[in-house]
Amino acid sequence: MLSIHKAEYQQKSTLRNLMELYKYDFSEFDPEDVNENGLYEYVYLDHYWTEAGRHPFLFRVEGQLAGFALIREIESEQGTNIYEMAEFFVMKKYRKLGVGAQAAIHVFNLFPGTWKVAEMETNEPAQVFWRKVIARYTDNKYQEVREPDWEGPIQIFNTK
Repeated sequence: MLSIHKAEYQQKSTLRNLMELYKYDFSEFDPEDVNENGLYEYVYLDHYWTEAGRHPFLFRVEGQLAGFALIREIESEQGTNIYEMAEFFVMKKYRKLGVGAQAAIHVFNLFPGTWKVAEMETNEPAQVFWRKVIARYTDNKYQEVREPDWEGPIQIFNTK
């Protein structure tokens, strides 16, 4: 059974540790190297407890940590809020079980409005996953766009 809860400040080290697993998985698609301490680090992690409009979530399956989502609210050029899936991770042992789709839909439902989900051009598995989840969630009512400051597809849609 999947449970999702907002990560409290006391769980920041847990999220930081999961972030290292995520960044390691992601290294297949991203040229970032580890630092001299052997860590990738995530420079925005602290911002999720110090800035408004950032929302960290942890996922558990049968009580065991299974992943996370980092949501960021950004303002559009028209002055409206857009929710952005900044980072999303499901541990490998929980993939292909529907955990990622369930978690994504749960998080989408928490924040009604316009959403953006972006994938790197080289991360084809993420593109397949997000297109499938978003198409099912929106009944194929989403746009896929390209933006000059991002190399890869971006899905834009409204939550129910």
